Amino acid sequence: MKHLKSRSQDLRSLFENNITIEYVAEPLKAMPADAEVTKVLHWMQEKNFDVIGVETGDIISGYVERSNLIQGKAGKCSDYQRVFHPKELIAISTPLIKLLPILQQTPRLFVLDCNQVSGIVTCGDLQKAPARMLLFGLVTLLEMNLLRLVRIYYPQDSWQKVLKPERLEVAQRLWRESQERNEATDLLDYLQFCDKRELILNQPELLQQLGLKSKRFGERFLKSAEQLRNRLAHAQNLVSGSSWIELISLAEAMEKLLILCEEVE
Repeated sequence: MKHLKSRSQDLRSLFENNITIEYVAEPLKAMPADAEVTKVLHWMQEKNFDVIGVETGDIISGYVERSNLIQGKAGKCSDYQRVFHPKELIAISTPLIKLLPILQQTPRLFVLDCNQVSGIVTCGDLQKAPARMLLFGLVTLLEMNLLRLVRIYYPQDSWQKVLKPERLEVAQRLWRESQERNEATDLLDYLQFCDKRELILNQPELLQQLGLKSKRFGERFLKSAEQLRNRLAHAQNLVSGSSWIELISLAEAMEKLLILCEEVE
């Protein structure tokens, strides 16, 4: 069990330290500061850009938003330029997992590379493969730890008396199929996410240790995690039927629960 716990922590460290904003950010397209506003607006509409950088020399010194440009009004791009606020900036080396809570507060962030703005990142970039890998990693680590806790709290196969008969039959069928392929390990390894959830929620002591307010609360939360896992596994839209704020809140809650799981001996 300690070996599994160690592997889980190693994997979490990998996701926290090696998947950075660099892998999801988009280059920030820019126009010269002296470009005509009418041309800039037309170009942004054509490319469907909501925001672009403003170039002064070789440096992106600020940005303009399409919503602030007025159709048919003369002027230079610099007339509508906004200066980057420190809260709008984030380093390219920032771990992706630290980006999530920040995106709850702002629709976009400008990416700093060697003290110069070079890119942009938005919630939509969380649909990309690196972000999906991070989220899938969180769900996988959580499921691994749920199984570890089941092994601790249900010694000598006592879980079989708690699990519903039809769910036990599913696990036994999968186990037998693996036996036929000479791949079978432990019957516990063939439990599904929903089975681990039910077994964990059946332990009042665990509910308290994991900070789950109630069995009903824990069921809703873990079902949401399972639904996210399924959307990730099937390459579906991550916010189908929800919102980015809800998704990010779920990811944060999963990370906190994972840490609490790892603390249980």
